[in-house]
Amino acid sequence: MGVTGSGKTTVGTLLAQKLGWKFVDADDFHSEPNKTKIAHGIPLTDADRAPWLTALRQTIEESIADGENVVLACSALKQQYRDQLRNPEEKRSETTQFVYLKGDYELIYSHLRSRHGHFATESILKSQFADLEEPADAIAVSVDQTPKRIVEEITERANLTKSVS
Repeated sequence: MGVTGSGKTTVGTLLAQKLGWKFVDADDFHSEPNKTKIAHGIPLTDADRAPWLTALRQTIEESIADGENVVLACSALKQQYRDQLRNPEEKRSETTQFVYLKGDYELIYSHLRSRHGHFATESILKSQFADLEEPADAIAVSVDQTPKRIVEEITERANLTKSVS
């Protein structure tokens, strides 16, 4: 989890590959109107995000039911969003672990300036930092290192190993 430009898709893809898990990008679940708003620098409201979060929770539940390990790249900026994505019966979910890709505004802005082809731009970054509620219950990893090193740190700190099929 983290703001736009923090590297969620890049790191998530690499992490899933390393672990032999499925990768899911929450951006793929946004409606076209939401993508248009984001592309125009219009922050999404909680109401805009509600169906998106419901679809993500359903995907998580289906993966758990199927016994499938998944890396989900998702902004999950507010605690209430993370609570919705977690199994509601568990205060600290054993099935859902959050990793916070953390960086300051200047660093993330520099990442965004070098990114091409994504519907979110730097115009949305300020509102994302304003909405961000840093998680107390996540593994926080600084994004001031290479994606490969970030993945290594996540696997070490979360004690994750490759799935055996």
